[in-house]
Amino acid sequence: MKRIFALLTLLVAGWSVACAAPALTNFTAPERVLMIDSSSMPVTAGKATLIVSPLQRTSGVYAGDFKIRVFPYFWKNKNGRLAIAVSDASLAEINQGKVTAITGTATTSGKTGKCRPVDVTVTPTDRDRGTLKVGFVVENQKMVFAPSYRVVEKEMAVVLAQTTEIHP
Repeated sequence: MKRIFALLTLLVAGWSVACAAPALTNFTAPERVLMIDSSSMPVTAGKATLIVSPLQRTSGVYAGDFKIRVFPYFWKNKNGRLAIAVSDASLAEINQGKVTAITGTATTSGKTGKCRPVDVTVTPTDRDRGTLKVGFVVENQKMVFAPSYRVVEKEMAVVLAQTTEIHP
């Protein structure tokens, strides 16, 4: 009888651990990175394309490089650093499948080094992918891109990044 009681106690303890809230593994694990697909939007008589390198999370901020290519207006192209602040609370919402608004900055490289606020709305489709709405203002024009995203292992990010213009 004591053995059965001990066995039941162990089973109940194991079951309660298994039913606990799942860890936030998809966005927060240091070996995982955020991949944002390239996205385009129309501009007057042309097209602007946003290209983002794999973003690594450090101290609550996803950071990486970005490029904006404007065709046929090549002189309006921009390069720089993208930093998106994602709190642990926001990560929890995203992992639960909730649409979440977050903010960040896009800092242009070069002499100007202009820093622009970035508004991002995350719409997850599952724990590892979804869509974003990325908005910011460049030269008095509101730019809004709607790329897909996915969270992948760091090694996979290197392979996937080779298909874009920006490498990690």
